Parts: sequence; structure tokens; C-alpha cells
Amino acid sequence: MAHPSQLGFQDAASPVMEELLHFHDHALMIVFLISTLVLYIIVAMVSTKLTNKYILDSQEIEIVWTILPAVILILIALPSLRILYLMDEINDPHLTVKAIGHQWYWSYEYSDYRDLSFDSYMIPTQDLTPGQFRLLETDHRMVVPMEAPIRVMVTAEDVLHSWAVPALGVKMDAVPGRLNQTAFITARPGVFYGQCSEICGANHSFMPIVVEAVPLQHFENWSILMLEDA
Repeated sequence: MAHPSQLGFQDAASPVMEELLHFHDHALMIVFLISTLVLYIIVAMVSTKLTNKYILDSQEIEIVWTILPAVILILIALPSLRILYLMDEINDPHLTVKAIGHQWYWSYEYSDYRDLSFDSYMIPTQDLTPGQFRLLETDHRMVVPMEAPIRVMVTAEDVLHSWAVPALGVKMDAVPGRLNQTAFITARPGVFYGQCSEICGANHSFMPIVVEAVPLQHFENWSILMLEDA
């Protein structure tokens, strides 16, 4: 959960998000080193009064400033590609949930159950109870078992939407007439918040996403109660 004045990312709640955080720190250190070197060169060039004729024309330094950026790009690209392929891996999911975007709410269908589906609306501000978050709480949460591969099929009924939960490292566009898929594994129990990340109309800001990860036994009890209510 993000908090006011937070500068970094939310705490990772999935293995993929942990990898993304590590890659972010890796790339940021490279940017920091490049910025420091460039700043030093600028200050040195502006402040010095000496001129070295070998600096004005040198094959060696041209080789260095051609090869060095290429090496740096490789150091950034290889881990980036690795994470990109990891995010697309969907192997033997234990549960499949279909998320359908509407103007302006989400619907969830648990494909492994016969009649387990519901709509998820934002709770209005005046109906919030103490401890609930404004513009983020929903009347029905997407409940999933923790430490299990979850596949999410994402689509939309009307306009473009985007199903995104930052703590899980998940963001997938919901396109009418197209079925996209993504996957995640929650590393710990908890409640993780997200919002539609594609401008979809007047109430775009009012269609939050709430994913609740619980132990398997609690998930089974919840699914039985939902099926009985249906």
C-alpha cells in the first residue's frame, strides 16, 4: 500500500515485483554513475584553463566512448529481457479468474467454478468504515489463495480499461473483443490495491481493484460461502 510522500515503489508482494524492484535499483545505479561522470567532465571542462592537444584528436578515447555505452546498454538489456520473459510465463495455474472491465466497475468470473462470479464496485466515501481507504475500497474483493499461480484473463465490455495492481507487478490492458492474460503469485497474505490504468471515461478514477490473498483453507471457505449465496 502506498503512503503519502512515498518516493519509491510499494513493497513487493510477488516474485516478479521483487525482480522488477531489483532491476530498478540496478538501472538507477548505472544512471547515477553516468550522471556523476558527465557532471565531473562538464565541471572540469568549464573550470580548467589548460588545453591538452592529445585530447583534441584521439582514436583511443573515441574507441572508449563508443564501446563503453554499448557495454552499459547490454548490462541493462539482458536483465530487462529476462524479467520480460518471466512476466509472460504462465505454467500450470492453480486458479483462473476472468476480469471484465465495464464503465465503471470490474466483474470477476472464477472459471474453475460453475457459478462463481460477481461485480466489484467502489464503496462511496460516505459509506466507508474506519480503516478503509477512499477511492480504493470495493464492495467485493477478488480473493485468491496465497503462494499459488493465479492466471487472470482480462477483457472489457465497452471501452479500453487496464487491470493493474502495483504491489503484484501486474498491469494488463482490457480490450473489448480481445482476451489478454497475465499471471502472478502472491508471496504473502494481504490486501493489495490497484486502479484502472487506462483513461476510460468520466468515472475512470472510480473503478478500483482489490486483491485479497488468503491461505488456501480460507479461500475454500470463502468460495463455498459465495456459491451458497449465489
